[in-house]
Amino acid sequence: MTCYLIGIGMGNPETLTLGAARRIEACGQLIGARRMLEAFPDHPGKKLALIRAEEIAAAVRAFDGDSAVLLSGDPGFYSGAARLYGLLEDVTVETIPGISSLNYFCAKLHISWQDARLVSVHGREANAVGEIQSHAKTFLLTGRTCTAADLCTQLTEAGLGQVRVHVGQRLSYPQERIVSGTAEELTGEQFDDLTVVLAENPAPIGWQAGVPCLWDDQLIRGKTPMTKENIRLLAVARMAVRPDSVVWDVGAGTGSVSAACAMAAWQGQVWAVEKEVEALDLIRQNREALGLWNLRVVEGEAPAALADLPKPECVFIGGSSGSMANIFRVALEKNPAARICLTAVSLESLTDGLDCMKRFGLTNVDVTQISAAQARNQGWYHMMMGQNPVWILSGEGRP
Repeated sequence: MTCYLIGIGMGNPETLTLGAARRIEACGQLIGARRMLEAFPDHPGKKLALIRAEEIAAAVRAFDGDSAVLLSGDPGFYSGAARLYGLLEDVTVETIPGISSLNYFCAKLHISWQDARLVSVHGREANAVGEIQSHAKTFLLTGRTCTAADLCTQLTEAGLGQVRVHVGQRLSYPQERIVSGTAEELTGEQFDDLTVVLAENPAPIGWQAGVPCLWDDQLIRGKTPMTKENIRLLAVARMAVRPDSVVWDVGAGTGSVSAACAMAAWQGQVWAVEKEVEALDLIRQNREALGLWNLRVVEGEAPAALADLPKPECVFIGGSSGSMANIFRVALEKNPAARICLTAVSLESLTDGLDCMKRFGLTNVDVTQISAAQARNQGWYHMMMGQNPVWILSGEGRP
């Protein structure tokens, strides 16, 4: 007994793959929504019009032979197959991919979709306007609570009326309708409740990733100096680390800033540069303990150790060993627009950092001093233990 979960495409038999057609023909039982079964009027087998996953699973087990469960589009794209996998663990299941509405619609529009944000508001809650606002290309499955017409109205009201919107309904059928225009132009148009939408936003807002909550007690310490959590949180925020950023942490110490940046730049790369053997070992231990495999460890002293690194969007200088100006120079030669952040605990380091910011022409320079205190248990009491004041300097290069 084998159960085939078959994606039948858009519904038009022309979107059915040859492999799917052969499996359907060979199965003794067809299960699916009534409109799907109607596409196979000449099939000689048993037909059951079912849509609830539990009923489908029971029908598969009760049938003495192979069953084909018909699913619209592709089983891997917002499909009932996900629920059936768990209910059919004791049955041999084979999945036959189909042509999804995403594939079909983008092909019709001559638009690639590998970089699209995929969203469904069909029976789900989602911030559709927010998704379109923050992505260059967004594909949506609409529903009764958020139709294509509703979406165009909401975009226009949100000041996004110039976003280009493509709406597709009854795809692959003779009544297929595809309409394109700006959200403002399409406001007031009438569309079916169940449609697909592709929105193209030429100027998406680059929302910043949240600063990771990496606390000091999550890190392996040792005797190596560490940038503490109160300073680390603001430093990562000042660098505006994005999910795909390339980050240098120069003079990484225990790697606390490296680890926080690796969490924030989870699609990017973080390069921790350190010369002390004990510190290098701690960075590797913290990388392994936290599972941060986008964190690369570089043994050596800056600026020489920076020569072969990729160009950075963000640079943190935790220690410079007197070479701060050369670190600035190398970073800005690789990327004139790099954002640079450093910490200083001495007046000399503060002066050196300010001088480099001015000498290399950084803009949006910010200087913040933090004096933090944390509670420590003293018997029945909690005493506030002051930490040394730290300056955080940050600035941006010029493109």
